[in-house]
Amino acid sequence: FNLIQDQYLEILLYPLKLAKVPKNEIKERVNELLKFVGLEDKANYYPEQLSGGQKQRVGIARALATSPDILICDEATSALDPETTTEILNLLKKVNREYNLTILLITHEMHVVKEICHRVAVMEKGKVIEEGKLFDVFTQPKTKTTQNFVRSVINDR
Repeated sequence: FNLIQDQYLEILLYPLKLAKVPKNEIKERVNELLKFVGLEDKANYYPEQLSGGQKQRVGIARALATSPDILICDEATSALDPETTTEILNLLKKVNREYNLTILLITHEMHVVKEICHRVAVMEKGKVIEEGKLFDVFTQPKTKTTQNFVRSVINDR
């Protein structure tokens, strides 16, 4: 995860400044986001002082700063240990629940898909080859690729 080499508080300010949010509202919004992602005590930290999971939390907070209609998470849990992966997935569930926000999650980790997704699209060579409700795709995979992905989750138990 790549963060600009500023205090991460400054990283959260950038999208708000670009969106021309009034200065008096910026501090309030940043404090709200810090609390939401559980990093209010690390406002003056630099990226190199944060763990991988904390950096992901900063990225999520930055993405939420301007109240988007959709949150796109590309490999949000890659290179994270299992405990931190669970924490990030719980945060994304909280985002979905409390902000009523659609999340487009891009991942190769089918256990992550199983844990958090309601709908699934499987891609191969840049094309969607199968899509549907999570239960349907996992219980009745139609393509060989999807069958292999589903099998990987079953074998990880």
